[in-house]
Amino acid sequence: MKNIAIIMGGYSSEYKISLISGNVVYQNLDKTKYNPFRIHIFKEKWVYVDADDNEYSIDKNDFSTTVDGTKITFDCVFNAIHGTPGEDGLMQAYFELINMPQTACDYYQAALTFNKRDLLSVLKPYGIKTAISYYLNLGDEINIDEIIKKVGLPCFVKPNKAGSSFGISKVKTIEELPTAIETAYKEDNEIIIESFLDGTEVSVGVINYKGTVTVLPMTEIVSENDFFDYEAKYLGKSQEITPARISDEMTEKVGAIAKRAYEVLKMKGFSRSEFIIVNDEPHMLEMNTIPGMTNESLLPQQAAVAGISLQDLFGNAIELAIN
Repeated sequence: MKNIAIIMGGYSSEYKISLISGNVVYQNLDKTKYNPFRIHIFKEKWVYVDADDNEYSIDKNDFSTTVDGTKITFDCVFNAIHGTPGEDGLMQAYFELINMPQTACDYYQAALTFNKRDLLSVLKPYGIKTAISYYLNLGDEINIDEIIKKVGLPCFVKPNKAGSSFGISKVKTIEELPTAIETAYKEDNEIIIESFLDGTEVSVGVINYKGTVTVLPMTEIVSENDFFDYEAKYLGKSQEITPARISDEMTEKVGAIAKRAYEVLKMKGFSRSEFIIVNDEPHMLEMNTIPGMTNESLLPQQAAVAGISLQDLFGNAIELAIN
C-alpha cells in the first residue's frame, strides 16, 4: 500500500475549486492500492486533514506529518492545486528538491504554461495559431487607442498568470476597457489583451495514459454567458458537449495540434488546452496543467467518454509518477 498525499487548496482565488477537485481524487483512488491523505496547502499553513477534520502540520523539510507520535511519509504526491503554488511550478520545484514523485508536469513546464504570453510565444514557431495580443504590466502607460488599434473590439482582457477563471473580461466598447484592465490587475501584475475570435470553442485533454500520449475526446463549449467564465465553468452556465460537434477532419486537426504542444513542451501528467476554431483554423488560447478534477470538470468528462474511469485516470497518473 502506497501513501499518497493529495495536495489541494493553494494561494489563489481558485482554492475552493481545488478543494473540490482534491476531494474527488481522495474519494476515487483505489483503496486496495493506495492510502490517500488530504493535504491542505495554504499560505498560513500546510496541514494533513484526517477523516474527522483534525489537522496535523506538515514538516516542510521532507513533506512528512506526525500523527499520535508516528511519522508518516509519502510515496507520491497527487497535485490538485489550481493556480499558485501548484500550477505555476513552485510546488513542482519543491518536490524535485526533496526527491518526491508528483503527478504534474515538471516545474519549468508548469511555470511556462501558467504564463499565457510565454506559452504562446514558445508555441508560435511550431505553426500553432493564436489570437492577436497586446501586453501590459502594472505601472505601464495605458494607451487605449493603441490597444484598440492592435486587437480591435470586442476583445478579451485577462490576467497573464492567474489561471483561466478569475479577472477575465470581454470588452465590447472603448469605455469598458479601463475597468477591465483594473479587474485583471486585481489577479496579476501582468495582463494580456487578445482579439476576439468568433468561432467554435473546444477543450482538448491530453494525457500520458499507460505510457502513450493520448488525446481524449474533445468538449465543445457553448456558454450561456458572453464567454467561458467562472459561472459558465462551475455554476452550470454552459453546455459542454463531448464529443464536440465538429467534423472528423477537424477533430483530427485540433487533436494533432494539442498533442504536438504536449510533446514539444515535454509535458507530463494532465493537460487541457483550449482552442477556438475560426475559418477551419484552430487558434490556441491556453494550456492548463492542473485541470479541474470535479465530477463536472471537462477532463474527467472526456476520460469517461474514452472509457477511462476516475479510478483509472487518477491511478494511472500516480503509477506514471512513481515509475
